[in-house]
Amino acid sequence: MNMMSTFVKPMHPEGRKFVAIFAAITLALFLIEDVLGWIGVGLTVWCYYFFRDPERVAPARDDVIVSPADGIVSLIEPAVPPAELGLPDTPLTRVSVFMSVFNCHVNRAPVAGEVTAIAYRPGKFFNASLDKASADNERNSLVIRMANQQDLAVVQIAGLVARRIVCFVNRGDRVDMSQRFGLIRFGSRLDVYLPEGIEPQVRVGQTMVAGETVIANLDAPKTDHDANT
Repeated sequence: MNMMSTFVKPMHPEGRKFVAIFAAITLALFLIEDVLGWIGVGLTVWCYYFFRDPERVAPARDDVIVSPADGIVSLIEPAVPPAELGLPDTPLTRVSVFMSVFNCHVNRAPVAGEVTAIAYRPGKFFNASLDKASADNERNSLVIRMANQQDLAVVQIAGLVARRIVCFVNRGDRVDMSQRFGLIRFGSRLDVYLPEGIEPQVRVGQTMVAGETVIANLDAPKTDHDANT
């Protein structure tokens, strides 16, 4: 049973129709050529794996910010949050987590609080690992107001092959830390804009686990340390 739970993960409902399509194409390929059919089997398994939705356990504390996505920290830099959110145009520390097509793509709330704003903006589909993806790519942005009245912005960004951003929450909803709030199909990125004065506790290149890896501590003492180092 432990072996099965290690390799077989539950699939998010968003993936069911895609796996069904891949499976149907695979059956057709077997009618043409066995080799093509087995390639289809591999792609169907990959599609199932892409939409996996494992359970995650949030830290047992409310003074931290966790990663909203699985993947690699690709950028840490000061940036102004998306204008459509209506936040002050003061640069905040932005932590970007890049998800490859092999990462779990279910997005989770970095903090607990109330969703006070949601703004979708159409755009382009540059490689999500590039800096310009934050400004130019299709995106869906949220603001979560925490119990201490600080606002945290988190942005879902479409990538090179992503063609749909899904958001499960609405303005006015309350979310728990690590709660599922969205999903992006087939390669993408999540940006987190930390509240003013909060420094990241991760580095570029570090591997993130959505809903579990701590990226910042809300109660950490402020220093003059540059977030890019």
